[in-house]
This record gives sequence, C-alpha cells and structure tokens, in this order.
Amino acid sequence: MALVTMNFESQYLMVNHEVSVILPDKPREQSPADFYGSGKKYPVLWLLHGTFGDHSDWLRKSMIELYACENDLIVVMPSALNSNYMNWKGFGTGFFMEDYLIKELMPLIYNWFPASDSKEDNFIAGLSMGGGGTMQYACAYPEHFAGAAILSAGPMDYKALFACQPGEEGDPFMTRFRGRVQTQVDQLGGLDAFLDSACNPWDKLPGLIEKGTLPRLYFAIGREDFGYQNYLKFKDYAGKIGLEATFEEFDGYEHEWRFWDLTIQRALKFFGFDSRDAGNPF
Repeated sequence: MALVTMNFESQYLMVNHEVSVILPDKPREQSPADFYGSGKKYPVLWLLHGTFGDHSDWLRKSMIELYACENDLIVVMPSALNSNYMNWKGFGTGFFMEDYLIKELMPLIYNWFPASDSKEDNFIAGLSMGGGGTMQYACAYPEHFAGAAILSAGPMDYKALFACQPGEEGDPFMTRFRGRVQTQVDQLGGLDAFLDSACNPWDKLPGLIEKGTLPRLYFAIGREDFGYQNYLKFKDYAGKIGLEATFEEFDGYEHEWRFWDLTIQRALKFFGFDSRDAGNPF
C-alpha cells in the first residue's frame, strides 16, 4: 500500500495543511508500466478524525491501511483542528474547513490521484467530532456521497438545547456541549443562522428525506459511550421522521479506538466492500 502525506498551502484554511492519502498497492505480478498506466479510477473514502486529532489518527490508532489494501480503496484523511468541520471566519485569518474539503481537497484528489469522482464511488466516515462532520456533509452535499458512516456520534436537537435556560436541569450530554455549541452559534452570527447552517442536520433531515437525496447512512456506538443517550434520542427521532438508516449498538465499548477500528470495518461492509474481517469483528 502506498501512503502519501502532503503538506501544502490551502486557499481556504489560510495555512499550510497536512493530509494523508492511502493509495492502492501494485500487485507484485503486475508491471509498474501496466499498473500505473492503466488509467483505472478507484473508490474513495473520506475519513474524518475526532476532537484533538489530525490526519495521522486513523493511521496510528487503527488498521485502516490494511482494510484499504484489502479493498483497493483510496482513503483521504485531512486535518481539521477542533473546527467541527465548519467554516470559521473569525479564527485567525479564516479557517474554512467545509469549503476546504468540498472546494479544494476534492478537486485535488480527483485530479492528482487515480480517484473516481463518481458519487457511487465516494463514501465518508468519521468518529466523534468527525462523525458529526460526516453527518453535516452527508446532509449538505448528498450529491457527493453514496454512503456515510457516523461512529460514536449523532445529531443533536439544538432547539431543545437552547430552549433550556442557564441553570435549568437538563440532559448532562447536552449541557456538556452547550458552551461548545454556543461558540459555533456566535461564530455564525446568532442562533437562527446556526440552525439554518449545515451544523444542524436534525432539522434538515425531514426535508432531505422528502426529497430522497440522502446517501445511505450507518450509525454505530458503544453502549458505554458518554453520548449513548443522545444517540438513542436521535434514533427515536429518526424512526418518527421515517429516516432509513442502519443503527448498531454494542456492549462493552466506550468512546475508544478499539471500537472505531472494529466499526470502520462494519462501515466498509455497509458500503459494499468485502474486507476479509468485516463479517464478524465482534
């Protein structure tokens, strides 16, 4: 398997930026001329890290390189800081993560690497904050992705979150994240702008379901995860609005890499790949 780590000045992040790309490996029995000159285009997995992470997380803490090799899959792993994968006009000179991935990184990958730009060949997945980003992009740009896997994350009912007055008894998970969400609200110019943005998939899902434009969705979480109760609320809401998605919960796992390494295999199988170990990782 070939691994490329690129460092380049990004127009949308306003800074030098690193991204890692796993590329399919040349079979030993095939000549370099035949393999590299074949013109073949490979499917792509856009793989997003969580809070405190970067482009190297999935490489260092999971076996994604092996799973990519087994499936002739290109895997693209950007760095997002703690941006929640949204545009931040007020950070430094600007850090437009959403625009970067869609308007800069995608054209780079499709034109500099043997990557298919067909929707049917593109998938997105992420853990924790990256799971939230995955859901945001799946809802905001469904034309780009055939499938999305949200690991250890789930949309929040932000209207319910902000309906609670400061000091009121509330859901511990929602209370924990209110300050973090308030920063995003302030960044976007107020609650109405935030609720109308890609950061709020909860309220956008009914319209997207009606249009029939959503990619196939897979959700997975450990029952010991601190976000499990919010996940259950979303799962119940998904049933009420008629969202067709696959939900899986597993005993004995918290917010941890052992879980994400196992469930990325489940996600690949859900996307239609046949990784050798994807059948029974549990």
